[in-house]
Amino acid sequence: MLSTYKKKPAINLNGFAVEGWNAIISVLTEQQNSNRVMVIDCYTGIDQEELEAQLMQLKSDLFIRTKDLFISESEVAALTKRFMTDDTLFGYVSNISLDEYFDVEKLEAVQKAIAESKGRILVFGQGAQLVVKADVLVYADMPRWEIQQRMRRQEVSALGIDNRKEPFSQQYKRGLFNDWRLLDKHKRTIYTNVDYWLDTVVANAPKMIDRSTFYAGMDKAAASPFRVVPFFDPAPWGGQWMKEEFALDTAKVNYGWGFDCVPEENSLLLNVDNVVFEMPAVNLINTRGVEVLGKPVEARFGNDFPIRFDFLDTVEGGNLSLQVHPTTQYARDNFGLHYTQDESYYIMEAKEGAHVYLGLKTGVDSDVMMDELEKAERGELIFDAEKYVNKIPTKKHDHFLIPAGTIHCSGINAVVLEISSTPNLFTFKLWDWGQVGLDGKPRPINVQRGKQVLDWDRDTDYTQAELVNNVQVIAQGDGWIEEKTGLHKTEFIETRRHTFSVPVEHYTQESVNVLNLVEGEEIIVESPTNAFEPMIIHYAETFIIPAAVTSYRIRPHGASTGKTCVTIKASVRF
Repeated sequence: MLSTYKKKPAINLNGFAVEGWNAIISVLTEQQNSNRVMVIDCYTGIDQEELEAQLMQLKSDLFIRTKDLFISESEVAALTKRFMTDDTLFGYVSNISLDEYFDVEKLEAVQKAIAESKGRILVFGQGAQLVVKADVLVYADMPRWEIQQRMRRQEVSALGIDNRKEPFSQQYKRGLFNDWRLLDKHKRTIYTNVDYWLDTVVANAPKMIDRSTFYAGMDKAAASPFRVVPFFDPAPWGGQWMKEEFALDTAKVNYGWGFDCVPEENSLLLNVDNVVFEMPAVNLINTRGVEVLGKPVEARFGNDFPIRFDFLDTVEGGNLSLQVHPTTQYARDNFGLHYTQDESYYIMEAKEGAHVYLGLKTGVDSDVMMDELEKAERGELIFDAEKYVNKIPTKKHDHFLIPAGTIHCSGINAVVLEISSTPNLFTFKLWDWGQVGLDGKPRPINVQRGKQVLDWDRDTDYTQAELVNNVQVIAQGDGWIEEKTGLHKTEFIETRRHTFSVPVEHYTQESVNVLNLVEGEEIIVESPTNAFEPMIIHYAETFIIPAAVTSYRIRPHGASTGKTCVTIKASVRF
């Protein structure tokens, strides 16, 4: 089967872009010849040795590395200890600022040396702009997903600590709860000052764009439909559907996850006159948050993109872990989060025997169930999930709502489009069916945390009435129907399903819209006023409509012309 799913979507524009170290160093040399102080600020995850080796070609009179100005590793560990906590997986969101990493005496000494120097100065590393105000400021960025791949290969260090030999889970925890938080906070203060943006995602194939090109890309993305770069990952329970449907690497044992709308971790590609520049998608939200999210959403969530779309593939695979997500208050108290991971399962595909586990069976004795889960966690018994949890057969286009506190998991032979609020990692596994991680080790179980957030009132009657296919027809006409499919009244995301064979009008209504083509080969997204270029979407592709677009039209296109297509749309409920 020939896959139509586009794995490298890009925003096309004209502008300034160079690629290759020779071209980049040539541009920077020219800038340094007319500017005394050059600053190369950066994110974690970059190959600092490679970048430093290239920067040496600039032949600066004074070369300063910010890592040499940081407090010691033991002091960094002490500074961040309360946010890292002793938990295997979970920390607490850091409120540290990047300037706390600098040793005051070292910083003052270097700043004095800079002031006294008459030659060319180059400052390189995380927080470099805090050392001295740049005449020319370059930022070497790195998407979080690429950072995670480098963590797994033990290639990159954390901020101020060389933790390359630690397990991936510990590296990721430090990034998620501390490093990325404070680096994003720092980056938000310098966007308007950055003269050049550097992309070193692909080894030995760097690219660089200038400030005007960067903002031209942000402006275009904020005013038109766009897609972020999806990424895929194997899982202990992973399936085979995405591998074929999306033409993924057949050498991988499976693919369990497919993330195609998590802007905090996805990349955004700018195709600048055929030079493809990669950056974190969150740059768009940080610089054009109101336009993308909408004023009411941005006022509520700040620079957080609140909607996540991802795939869970268990076709020819296994069950996900039986799990529960924390309530909002628990997430605030224990992790420093402002909101929690409410979610839903929209069924993209369902093979024979497909099912989900959702809600507790009526009459369950909570003490007995928790006792058995604790014994299963200790390896003393095999937990009988069907004794306690509703096992519900499923078919394509079913929609299951999963507000926080609800026990749930996807069973075998299904492809789930998971529509949820953004916070990731915050899943309390209660039972893992005896599965082990891809490293061959048991995955952490969190029965004690789960016990504190399980909603015991979500029994069979509640589940069937409130959480299974709670569909309402909103409007319909000749060739189209709009239905509300969720989410639950306790969740802030609204989902609407459109079934259509004719053009359908949509309105953003002051909220970012996230959509997926859940049935049909191809559609086209158009502006009723020609305000943006038309965008073609293929089956299973997720796309984002910024709130500033206001109105847009979707119609079947290409092989789907005259046929019925189905989209699912998510927005923020006010």
